[in-house]
Amino acid sequence: MKISLLLIAITAPLLLAAQKTDTRYYELRVYYCHPGRLDALLERFTNHTTKLFEKHGMENVGYWLPLNNTENALYYVLAYPSKSARDSSWKAFSSDTVWRAVAAKSEESGKIVAKVTSTFMEAAGISPAIKPSVGKTDRVFELRTYYISAGRQDELLNRFRNHSLRLLSKQGIEHIAYWTTVPLADQPQKLVYIVAYPTEDAGKKSWDGFRKDPDWIKAKAESEKDHPLVDKVESVWLKPVSFSKIK
Repeated sequence: MKISLLLIAITAPLLLAAQKTDTRYYELRVYYCHPGRLDALLERFTNHTTKLFEKHGMENVGYWLPLNNTENALYYVLAYPSKSARDSSWKAFSSDTVWRAVAAKSEESGKIVAKVTSTFMEAAGISPAIKPSVGKTDRVFELRTYYISAGRQDELLNRFRNHSLRLLSKQGIEHIAYWTTVPLADQPQKLVYIVAYPTEDAGKKSWDGFRKDPDWIKAKAESEKDHPLVDKVESVWLKPVSFSKIK
C-alpha cells in the first residue's frame, strides 16, 4: 500500500503536466492594409470576422497593432486543434456566404488588404499557459522573433528554461506566450515570443537592466562559448486592439 501511494505521489504531477501540454496548432497572421484602409479592416474584424472565425472552430488568441504602424499592419494569432483542422476551418470560412457578403460590402470603397503573411507555430515547452489575460490597464507588448542557429534550438530553449525566463521576470518583464515555428525545409527555425510591459519606456528600461545583469552575462557567455545560438533577432512593439483577448 505504501509503495502504491508513493508511486501515485510521484507520477501524479507528471500525469498532470502531460494533461496540460498545449498541442494546439498556432498561426501568426499579419495583414498589411492599403493606405487609409486599416480602420475598415478593424471594423470588419470587430463586427464580423472574429465571430465567423469562432463559428468555424478557430480560436482568437490575440490581436495587436504596431506602435509605429508605418505599414498599416494588423498582427494576430489564431489557434486550432491541428493542421488539418486549420485547413478545414479556413476552407469553410472562405466559402461561408455570410463572410462573402461581409467582405464584398466592406470592399465597396476599395480593397482593404494588400498582403498577408502566415507563420505556423507550436507552443514551446517553456511557455506559460497561452490564454486570455487583461492587465489593470492596456499593456504594451513586444513580439520577438529569434532566428535560431542551425541545430541549436534545444540549447536556446534550455537557456531560456534555466536562465532567461527567470532573469527577464526579475526585470519586471511579463511572459505571455512562447512558440517555435513548425519546421519547413527552406526556412530557419525560429523562436517567436510575446512579452508585456506597463509602458514602452518601462519595457526598454527592463531590457537595459536584463542585458547588464551579471547573471545573464555569465549565462550567455557560457552557452555561446563554442557557437552562437541565435543568428538574428527581430522585434515589433505592439498595442492591443479593443477586441483582443490579451490586453
